Parts: sequence; C-alpha cells; structure tokens
Amino acid sequence: MTTGTVRVDAWVWAVRLYKSRTQATAACRAGHVRVNGERAKPATRVKIGDRVVVRAGGLDRIVEVRQLLLKRVGAEPAAAAYADHTPAPPPPSEFVAPPAVRDRGAGRPTKKERRQLDRLRGRG
Repeated sequence: MTTGTVRVDAWVWAVRLYKSRTQATAACRAGHVRVNGERAKPATRVKIGDRVVVRAGGLDRIVEVRQLLLKRVGAEPAAAAYADHTPAPPPPSEFVAPPAVRDRGAGRPTKKERRQLDRLRGRG
C-alpha cells in the first residue's frame, strides 16, 4: 500500500481485474480502460476516489479506487482495494429463439431460406 498515486496499468493488475500486467498494459493502450471518464494510457496515475471503467470479457466493470496497490495481492485484500459499482446484468429473457440449425449436407440455403435466417438473426 502506498500514498499518492499509482500507474493505472499496475493498479488494475494488482487488484486482479486483469490476469497479467502485460494484459493490463495492452488494455490501456487499446482504450479499454478509462479513469474518470477519460481514456487512460498505461502510465496514467490513479488516486483514491478515482472512478475506473475496465472492459474485460465484453463487459464494463465500474470500480472506485479505495486503496492504492503497487504489488499484486490476494483476492480478499484486492477486493477491499476497490468499490464495485458495476450494474447488475439484465435478467435473462424468458423466450430465447432456438439457434438456426440446418441439416448437415443440405446444401446452400435458397434465397427464401436466407431471408428467413436473416430475420431470425435480427439482420432483416
């Protein structure tokens, strides 16, 4: 634990939002990490109270910095280092359309079948 500021790539790695420091740095470079609404470079400094948005696995995690860490720590101390403000995922819908499956060896779909498949997939 330190006082002052810490690099954002090191912090998101230390609190276990990314599995490796290299992944955290690459995510920052790709624009998947934001600090207080601004796109963060790997060397961007975070301080206590900053809001960090991390995109990992197709989902955005919104966390608030509570404690600054330089080194990777265990799961419990890592979870205590931030407050998670990520909204709950939406409930699964009751009706889920079955996947469009064609018999193997049925050949190319006809124009009519292609339109039906496109409508089913939401591209109509």
